[in-house]
Amino acid sequence: MKWIRRTVYLLIALACGLGSLVFWTALRSERPAGFDLVQATGADGRAFTVGVWYPTTARPQPTTWLGLRMMRVAREGPVAGRDLPLVVISHGNAGGPGSHADLALALADAGYVVAAPMHSGDNFQDQSAAGTVPWLGTRNRELRSTIDYMLRQWKGRASIDPARIGAYGFSAGGITVLTALGARPDLGRVAQHCASTPEFVCGLFREGRSPLLDPALAVKGNTFAPDPRIRAAAVAAPGLGFLMVPEALDAVTVPVQLWSGEQDTHVPYATNTGVVRASLGPRAEFHAVPGAAHFSFLVPCGVLAPPLLCADPREFDREAFHKRMHASVLAFFAKHLKRHPHPA
Repeated sequence: MKWIRRTVYLLIALACGLGSLVFWTALRSERPAGFDLVQATGADGRAFTVGVWYPTTARPQPTTWLGLRMMRVAREGPVAGRDLPLVVISHGNAGGPGSHADLALALADAGYVVAAPMHSGDNFQDQSAAGTVPWLGTRNRELRSTIDYMLRQWKGRASIDPARIGAYGFSAGGITVLTALGARPDLGRVAQHCASTPEFVCGLFREGRSPLLDPALAVKGNTFAPDPRIRAAAVAAPGLGFLMVPEALDAVTVPVQLWSGEQDTHVPYATNTGVVRASLGPRAEFHAVPGAAHFSFLVPCGVLAPPLLCADPREFDREAFHKRMHASVLAFFAKHLKRHPHPA
């Protein structure tokens, strides 16, 4: 029986060691960051989860596991500051509020409030809406409903400056943010594009027998509304860029920071980011990232690292890249979400 006890002791020791490592490597910010998980309500009356980061005076603790990483935050701490800018984050297909937790912490550290909705039916727990006709339209509405919630119901709403709102979107979240800026993607183009292009998303549509492959059904999903409260946006590896005919982005008038990984095979530059970049022209501040793949934009992985989301091309340093990207995104928002003096 000694070997059983030794095995048990060894497993306990390994579990303790792993737990200590998870806590030690928790994401953190230099200044205290608070964190809430709240429930907002969409236009259809359904509730959806929103992760919220913000400056606080409370003491952070490594207590909150979100997505791929533990976070060192002050759960439900008080909100510190006034006239704070707000940035909403739209995650990619099958993601969640934690997909860009390190960016959210960097923004909170710089004095921003950050709200990241978990898109209904298109998250790591539930994929039932992905590829359906109302899929992208629902995402668009949830992003707007998130802003509504933050300005009208969130506990720190009085601390937010409603004239300083930005957005960040990755992959499917990229096209979500673009539609909130006024872009009008033509979903009726899905079938034509996928018939001639072996793109990753087309394979997903075929495997899932998506109704978007039927042009007559797909166009019924063109239900997007702009949110004029968003004054600037950063967009990384936007998916479905091939739906953006030249005039589809004419109504986008706010500045856009556009990112693309040079090794991105899931969302190829030529048919996605390149199309958006060409259509936006001088309205886009473009950044190409050498060595980056599609998932290189996700939060750097910790102890638990699923290969699909965490394996980067050889010699690519995701941690170092994210530090550079965060500095650039912060500078972009600081430039375009400047505080204006209140009238006397």
